[in-house]
Amino acid sequence: MKYTNTGIRLGKSDSFSYPYFMEKTAQTKKNSIEYYQELNEKLEMEKEELEAKLQCYEEQFRLLQKQKFGSSSEKTNSDQLSLFNEVEDTSDSTHEEPTVETITYKRKKQKGQRGQQLENLPTETIEYRLPAEEQVYSCCAGGLHEMSTQVRKELKVIPAQVKVVEHVQHVYSCRHCEQHEIKTPIQIAKMPEPVFPGSLASPSSMAYTMAQKYVEGMPLYRQEKQFERFGVFIPRQTLANWVVYGAHTWLKLIYNEMHANLLELDAIHADETNIQVLSEPGRKATSNSYMWLYRSEHTDVPIILHDYQQTRASKHPRRFLEGIKAT
Repeated sequence: MKYTNTGIRLGKSDSFSYPYFMEKTAQTKKNSIEYYQELNEKLEMEKEELEAKLQCYEEQFRLLQKQKFGSSSEKTNSDQLSLFNEVEDTSDSTHEEPTVETITYKRKKQKGQRGQQLENLPTETIEYRLPAEEQVYSCCAGGLHEMSTQVRKELKVIPAQVKVVEHVQHVYSCRHCEQHEIKTPIQIAKMPEPVFPGSLASPSSMAYTMAQKYVEGMPLYRQEKQFERFGVFIPRQTLANWVVYGAHTWLKLIYNEMHANLLELDAIHADETNIQVLSEPGRKATSNSYMWLYRSEHTDVPIILHDYQQTRASKHPRRFLEGIKAT
């Protein structure tokens, strides 16, 4: 049994041979548009990586040239050292403490700027009164009456607290049916669904972890130690799971709504910046990726969205802004 140069097997059967089938399949794939699109994207990524390496090498060469031939009079920026002694440098014993003026209730006093800053905060009032036996003047033994009050205000900071909330769901059944019927109906009281099934996470703890991470800039390993000081051990891997689940399950809905509202605006600002992702499957840690930023105009409640992509190709903003109504 042998094959002709056309790939047709000579013998009892006239079916196509396996090598001929594979050759035709590969040729068909190469002639498809999808093949060249994938090849184009791969070449673009390689081009971006090479350009990033070239830029890095040029920057290293420039720094070496500056160190070798440049002026040696450069000194450490004092602002960098202030990171460690910020408290000592900022402290000023002559600075006036922002206290609140003492007022009485006999006359009306206009609120100043300090009073306006405190008026929206919850207020806890502690009253100090003389005991009944001391409300007698020692000179003439006359009774004392309350003529006015004096008020001193101070800020009280309540640290975060961790407590366990037990959701007890009561189950009910019919006593008569239990004793006389074959089947007993069961009714269960309604209870809110968990924010993360099978987890200790609550809406408040998940929101607290995200706010500490992305608003306050506190890494998860520090939050792990902070929870230990609260008296509970929550590994950073668990905190990371809370953040990922919350982002994909809850925040994605808000993101999509903000995206839809952004496309309705008359003007949209967009820009990209390169970043490096250390543990991305199939890519080196030195590979350049890009974070695209889109935002609305300056309004009271601006819309700011980020979109991660591996390249800076124009297809990414085209896809993100598809359906835009701005002209």
